Amino acid sequence: MRVDLGGLRVGFRGDVNPVSDCALARMVANGACVMQGGSAALPDILVISLPLLPVEGVVVAPLQTVAATMGDTMVAQGSGRMIFLLSAAATMPMRRHPHYSMQMAAMLTLMRTLAMRLAPGVLVNAVGVGAIGDPLVAGDAAMVGHASVGRPGTVEEVADAVLFLCDPANSYLTGQMLSVDGGWSAGYGRNF
Repeated sequence: MRVDLGGLRVGFRGDVNPVSDCALARMVANGACVMQGGSAALPDILVISLPLLPVEGVVVAPLQTVAATMGDTMVAQGSGRMIFLLSAAATMPMRRHPHYSMQMAAMLTLMRTLAMRLAPGVLVNAVGVGAIGDPLVAGDAAMVGHASVGRPGTVEEVADAVLFLCDPANSYLTGQMLSVDGGWSAGYGRNF
Protein backbone atom coordinates (compact mmCIF):
# COMPACT_ATOMS: atom_id res chain seq x y z
CA MET A 1 0.00 0.00 0.00
CA ARG A 2 1.26 3.49 -0.89
CA VAL A 3 0.14 6.57 1.01
CA ASP A 4 1.74 9.98 0.62
CA LEU A 5 2.91 10.93 4.12
CA GLY A 6 5.62 13.24 2.80
CA GLY A 7 6.97 15.48 5.53
CA LEU A 8 4.55 14.39 8.26
CA ARG A 9 6.07 13.93 11.72
CA VAL A 10 5.22 10.73 13.60
CA GLY A 11 5.47 10.39 17.36
CA PHE A 12 5.44 7.05 19.14
CA ARG A 13 4.56 6.12 22.71
CA GLY A 14 4.09 2.76 24.36
CA ASP A 15 5.07 -0.83 23.77
CA VAL A 16 7.70 -1.53 21.13
CA ASN A 17 6.88 -4.78 19.33
CA PRO A 18 7.22 -6.22 15.80
CA VAL A 19 3.82 -4.79 14.80
CA SER A 20 4.64 -1.24 15.92
CA ASP A 21 8.12 -1.51 14.38
CA CYS A 22 6.69 -2.56 11.02
CA ALA A 23 3.99 0.14 11.08
CA LEU A 24 6.56 2.86 11.81
CA ALA A 25 8.93 1.53 9.13
CA ARG A 26 6.12 1.52 6.58
CA MET A 27 5.20 5.10 7.52
CA VAL A 28 8.82 6.15 6.94
CA ALA A 29 8.85 4.29 3.61
CA ASN A 30 5.82 6.40 2.66
CA GLY A 31 7.57 9.69 3.43
CA ALA A 32 6.93 10.29 7.15
CA CYS A 33 9.62 11.20 9.65
CA VAL A 34 9.61 9.38 13.00
CA MET A 35 10.53 11.82 15.76
CA GLN A 36 13.05 10.90 18.41
CA GLY A 37 11.65 10.28 21.91
CA GLY A 38 13.01 13.47 23.43
CA SER A 39 11.78 15.78 20.67
CA ALA A 40 9.83 18.81 21.87
CA ALA A 41 8.04 19.20 18.52
CA LEU A 42 4.43 18.09 18.25
CA PRO A 43 3.85 15.15 15.89
CA ASP A 44 1.31 15.27 13.09
CA ILE A 45 0.52 11.61 13.82
CA LEU A 46 0.82 9.98 17.24
CA VAL A 47 0.96 6.18 17.42
CA ILE A 48 0.13 4.72 20.83
CA SER A 49 1.01 1.05 21.09
CA LEU A 50 -0.19 -1.34 23.80
CA PRO A 51 1.25 -4.81 24.47
CA LEU A 52 -0.25 -7.03 21.76
CA LEU A 53 0.52 -10.36 23.43
CA PRO A 54 -1.74 -11.05 26.42
CA VAL A 55 0.28 -10.33 29.54
CA GLU A 56 -0.75 -9.85 33.12
CA GLY A 57 -0.15 -6.57 34.87
CA VAL A 58 -0.74 -4.25 31.90
CA VAL A 59 -1.20 -0.71 33.21
CA VAL A 60 -2.67 1.77 30.74
CA ALA A 61 -3.03 4.90 32.90
CA PRO A 62 0.29 6.48 31.82
CA LEU A 63 -0.58 6.10 28.14
CA GLN A 64 -4.07 7.46 28.79
CA THR A 65 -2.50 10.60 30.24
CA VAL A 66 -0.10 10.96 27.30
CA ALA A 67 -2.92 10.57 24.79
CA ALA A 68 -5.15 13.13 26.50
CA THR A 69 -2.34 15.67 26.94
CA MET A 70 -1.03 15.34 23.40
CA GLY A 71 -4.57 15.41 22.04
CA ASP A 72 -5.21 18.74 23.74
CA THR A 73 -1.99 20.09 22.24
CA MET A 74 -3.01 18.86 18.78
CA VAL A 75 -6.36 20.65 19.15
CA ALA A 76 -4.52 23.87 20.05
CA GLN A 77 -2.37 23.36 16.93
CA GLY A 78 -5.53 22.82 14.87
CA SER A 79 -4.85 19.34 13.50
CA GLY A 80 -3.44 15.89 14.15
CA ARG A 81 -4.12 12.18 14.16
CA MET A 82 -3.85 9.52 16.82
CA ILE A 83 -3.72 5.82 16.10
CA PHE A 84 -3.94 3.28 18.90
CA LEU A 85 -2.54 -0.24 18.40
CA LEU A 86 -4.73 -2.43 20.61
CA SER A 87 -5.56 -6.07 20.97
CA ALA A 88 -8.77 -7.23 19.31
CA ALA A 89 -9.69 -8.26 22.88
CA ALA A 90 -10.69 -4.61 23.37
CA THR A 91 -14.10 -5.43 21.90
CA MET A 92 -14.35 -9.12 22.75
CA PRO A 93 -12.86 -10.06 26.13
CA MET A 94 -10.92 -13.31 26.35
CA ARG A 95 -11.86 -15.51 29.28
CA ARG A 96 -8.26 -16.63 29.77
CA HIS A 97 -7.02 -13.02 29.90
CA PRO A 98 -9.62 -10.99 31.83
CA HIS A 99 -7.32 -8.23 33.19
CA TYR A 100 -5.61 -7.79 29.84
CA SER A 101 -8.98 -7.62 28.06
CA MET A 102 -10.22 -5.02 30.54
CA GLN A 103 -7.18 -2.81 29.98
CA MET A 104 -7.61 -3.02 26.20
CA ALA A 105 -11.30 -2.09 26.56
CA ALA A 106 -10.32 0.90 28.69
CA MET A 107 -8.02 2.14 25.94
CA LEU A 108 -10.71 1.60 23.31
CA THR A 109 -13.12 3.70 25.37
CA LEU A 110 -10.47 6.39 25.75
CA MET A 111 -9.89 6.38 21.99
CA ARG A 112 -13.60 6.88 21.30
CA THR A 113 -13.89 9.57 23.97
CA LEU A 114 -10.91 11.44 22.54
CA ALA A 115 -12.41 11.17 19.04
CA MET A 116 -15.49 13.03 20.30
CA ARG A 117 -13.59 15.54 22.41
CA LEU A 118 -10.82 16.42 19.95
CA ALA A 119 -12.95 16.69 16.81
CA PRO A 120 -13.09 18.13 14.26
CA GLY A 121 -9.38 18.95 13.98
CA VAL A 122 -7.93 15.73 15.36
CA LEU A 123 -8.85 12.28 14.07
CA VAL A 124 -8.51 9.43 16.56
CA ASN A 125 -8.79 5.76 15.57
CA ALA A 126 -7.46 2.33 16.51
CA VAL A 127 -6.33 -0.91 14.95
CA GLY A 128 -7.53 -3.99 16.85
CA VAL A 129 -4.88 -6.66 16.35
CA GLY A 130 -5.67 -10.37 16.43
CA ALA A 131 -3.31 -13.36 16.13
CA ILE A 132 -0.32 -12.07 14.15
CA GLY A 133 2.85 -13.86 13.13
CA ASP A 134 4.24 -17.37 13.24
CA PRO A 135 5.44 -17.53 15.98
CA LEU A 136 2.87 -15.15 17.37
CA VAL A 137 3.89 -11.57 18.06
CA ALA A 138 0.31 -10.53 18.85
CA GLY A 139 -2.84 -12.25 20.06
CA ASP A 140 -3.35 -15.68 21.54
CA ALA A 141 -2.76 -19.02 19.79
CA ALA A 142 -6.37 -20.03 20.42
CA MET A 143 -7.52 -17.08 18.28
CA VAL A 144 -6.13 -18.69 15.12
CA GLY A 145 -8.55 -21.63 15.31
CA HIS A 146 -11.45 -19.19 15.58
CA ALA A 147 -10.36 -16.73 12.90
CA SER A 148 -12.57 -16.94 9.83
CA VAL A 149 -9.57 -16.87 7.49
CA GLY A 150 -8.00 -19.83 9.36
CA ARG A 151 -4.48 -18.43 9.69
CA PRO A 152 -2.55 -15.86 11.68
CA GLY A 153 -2.13 -12.45 10.07
CA THR A 154 1.11 -10.75 9.18
CA VAL A 155 2.66 -7.61 10.59
CA GLU A 156 2.45 -6.15 7.08
CA GLU A 157 -1.34 -6.59 7.08
CA VAL A 158 -1.55 -4.60 10.31
CA ALA A 159 0.82 -1.95 8.91
CA ASP A 160 -1.48 -1.55 5.89
CA ALA A 161 -4.38 -0.79 8.23
CA VAL A 162 -2.27 1.80 10.05
CA LEU A 163 -1.33 3.42 6.73
CA PHE A 164 -5.00 3.56 5.77
CA LEU A 165 -5.78 5.45 8.97
CA CYS A 166 -2.84 7.83 8.35
CA ASP A 167 -3.80 8.61 4.76
CA PRO A 168 -4.44 12.37 4.43
CA ALA A 169 -7.28 11.53 2.01
CA ASN A 170 -8.96 9.63 4.86
CA SER A 171 -10.50 12.70 6.49
CA TYR A 172 -13.92 11.55 7.76
CA LEU A 173 -13.11 8.43 9.80
CA THR A 174 -12.74 8.97 13.54
CA GLY A 175 -13.63 7.07 16.71
CA GLN A 176 -13.37 3.68 15.01
CA MET A 177 -11.40 0.50 15.64
CA LEU A 178 -10.42 -1.34 12.48
CA SER A 179 -10.15 -5.01 13.47
CA VAL A 180 -7.27 -6.81 11.77
CA ASP A 181 -8.02 -10.19 13.29
CA GLY A 182 -8.97 -12.51 10.43
CA GLY A 183 -12.62 -12.39 11.49
CA TRP A 184 -12.01 -13.54 15.06
CA SER A 185 -14.13 -10.76 16.52
CA ALA A 186 -16.96 -11.61 14.15
CA GLY A 187 -18.12 -14.30 16.50
CA TYR A 188 -16.06 -17.25 17.64
CA GLY A 189 -13.94 -15.43 20.20
CA ARG A 190 -16.51 -16.00 22.94
CA ASN A 191 -15.30 -19.59 23.41
CA PHE A 192 -12.21 -18.52 25.35
